[in-house]
Amino acid sequence: MARRAELLEFAVLGLLHESPMHGYELRKRLNTALGGFRALSYGSLYPALRDLLDKQWVAEVPRASGGSGSKRARIVYELTATGKERFQDLVAQAGPNAWEDDEFDVHLAFFARTTHEVRLRILEGRRSRLEQRLAQVREASARNRERADAYTSALQRHGEESAEREVRWLEELIAVERGNTADPGSPTSSR
Repeated sequence: MARRAELLEFAVLGLLHESPMHGYELRKRLNTALGGFRALSYGSLYPALRDLLDKQWVAEVPRASGGSGSKRARIVYELTATGKERFQDLVAQAGPNAWEDDEFDVHLAFFARTTHEVRLRILEGRRSRLEQRLAQVREASARNRERADAYTSALQRHGEESAEREVRWLEELIAVERGNTADPGSPTSSR
């Protein structure tokens, strides 16, 4: 659970790094841009925002509501200077956790703010992790081939094909990354 909270922190800081947002907009962006948070509820987002406020990584800025008839101010969250520093620390992490399924997706979402070296390390680590997973699936499939029913065999084939597709995709990204040493924000970058 703590790992998911840290991942949510990273994602929220990253989205607020792009622009200030109110809670509903943040939730919507988390759900659409960062697929790992599809099941995110207000019950987990607002405690995370409260924690970020307590750490002084974000600040609340009241803004007038936009014409829905309500005179109540809408709270907008924006990144503080220390929040920007925290995001930079998180985006620079390239260790084994960054290669795992959910965390990889969040890192990938913020690759434009990541250095070339970190992007390459994460992509290569993810590829290595998937190649290990693929070898395990193939080994289990070969071991259980005679005992598996048609549905189990189909599921194993699906897992193998999915891992193979992602490895190919990662190899393409790695090749592009190795050929592109431009700054991520530059117009010549191919992202």
